[in-house]
Amino acid sequence: MLNTVSKLAMICAVGASAASLPVAAQSVDEEPRKTRPNILLIIADDIGLDATTGMYPGIEQEMLDAYGPDGLDNPNYMDIAGTPASTPVLNQLAREGMVFSNAWAQPFCSPTRASLLTGLFARNTNVATYADALSQQHDSFVRDLAMDGNYVTAAFGKWHMAGLPSQQGPDYPGMKPKEAGFDFFIGNMHAALPTFWDYETQMQDSGTLPGEWRAYTAGPAALPGIEPSTYAAVHKGRDTIDWIRTQEASDPDRPWFTWLAFNLAHATIIQQPSAMMIPNRDTLDDVTRAEIDACGGEYGTQNVGDCSPYAQMRAMTNSMDTIIGTVLEEVDRIAPNTIVIFVGDNGTPMYGRPGLDFIDNLYITREGRGKGSAFESGSRVQLAIRGPGIEAGTSSDQIAHVADLFPTILELAGLSVPDEVSNSDGSASIPLDGVSLAPIIRGATDHVRDPLRGAIITESTNLMRDEEKVVGVRNARYKVVCVDDAANCLFYDMEVDPLEEYPLATPASCTDALADDETSADWSFCYLRDIAATRSILAPS
Repeated sequence: MLNTVSKLAMICAVGASAASLPVAAQSVDEEPRKTRPNILLIIADDIGLDATTGMYPGIEQEMLDAYGPDGLDNPNYMDIAGTPASTPVLNQLAREGMVFSNAWAQPFCSPTRASLLTGLFARNTNVATYADALSQQHDSFVRDLAMDGNYVTAAFGKWHMAGLPSQQGPDYPGMKPKEAGFDFFIGNMHAALPTFWDYETQMQDSGTLPGEWRAYTAGPAALPGIEPSTYAAVHKGRDTIDWIRTQEASDPDRPWFTWLAFNLAHATIIQQPSAMMIPNRDTLDDVTRAEIDACGGEYGTQNVGDCSPYAQMRAMTNSMDTIIGTVLEEVDRIAPNTIVIFVGDNGTPMYGRPGLDFIDNLYITREGRGKGSAFESGSRVQLAIRGPGIEAGTSSDQIAHVADLFPTILELAGLSVPDEVSNSDGSASIPLDGVSLAPIIRGATDHVRDPLRGAIITESTNLMRDEEKVVGVRNARYKVVCVDDAANCLFYDMEVDPLEEYPLATPASCTDALADDETSADWSFCYLRDIAATRSILAPS
């Protein structure tokens, strides 16, 4: 089956780049490959920091101390002490490089991916909901890797930037992987899978134009220690490994960039008998299998038995961890000159419906928070980076954003970072919102943003809550959380209250506060609220 975007989009795409084999060598007079690292970017889906706290040893105890009797004395402080997933691979990845403990994504999947690809916050991408399509006019760091660094590029798994299937117009009208600069794509462009074992696969390769794709149903795939199955996570790992092996064998002197995006642990489209599932047994470790056996879940199905939503979240997270382990083992064996980046796309869901609340660790107040909100449980995510030149066992508490990965990846690849990129309709250039984290990663500095004026924004429109607009803006210490209007904001001191339990009083007059000392809390509130009013999705169109 061949699908197409509009004629205009196809003409633009064809004019922009020619399709090429994913492993074909190019005749380019560039420096030898060893001067540029391979880069593997891994993206988790709906797995918040609460599920992967093993990557941040001691973080739960820190919070217990901060909110317990010797700290803020919150009566519900023991709610912090839940159970994260078993993530031995991710824990090791974190130990082998640098972790960022204050990294933000957007509150939903599509806005995060669009920010990551373009280096822009959601207002500037026009992707504020999970249904929005990213314009083909936007710049992509992947194109820069290919054009300026001679990288060969491939994407595997969930894309979710081209919009959704439509009964009124073309399916997936927005930017598709080849339009973003990828040579090769296998995965799904939708937001979610019908089930993890029965789904359509989309492909873009040398036989498709940038705005086209082929669709097919994949057969079983296997990985070391994992039996053949149509399980989507196994396919993503298998496809990634096969492509990297082929690239290393056919053109070892050329660097590659791989985007590996899991659907784990996103709910499925078919939500009976469960919106989640129990992964294949051989993708789980002993700790997780013991929990699933105890609650009677049926492996490799959506028959979850008496397993709680929390147990299902842990199992899906552990399954992703196992698959990542198989990919990293092969990368380490055949391509040690590889930078690996792991990041989450938003917080863990708390949908407020039976069987669809998944946070039981790290946070206190959870109702109305989680995925889709601008609170920390909706926007704070894992970010770990390891590879050549990155000191093991290091960490940073500086604020970071997924938009920062656009300039960070380019700088780690030894390429220049543009100051400006295209807006959504291609009519103007606008400043890049992301700031390269490379100087922090390399140990040259401890921060890349001004502690007071260097703000980041998390923002989305929540279609599941009457199109509620949520915006969070923070500097190094303070944060505002606004809903629908910049006049409706809560204010938090994130150094004292990192779980946002105690809103601060706000000044009566921002005119007076902004004329006052910039180090005051009142100044930060007014400065951050002004950003929400003028530079976020709350600003006038």
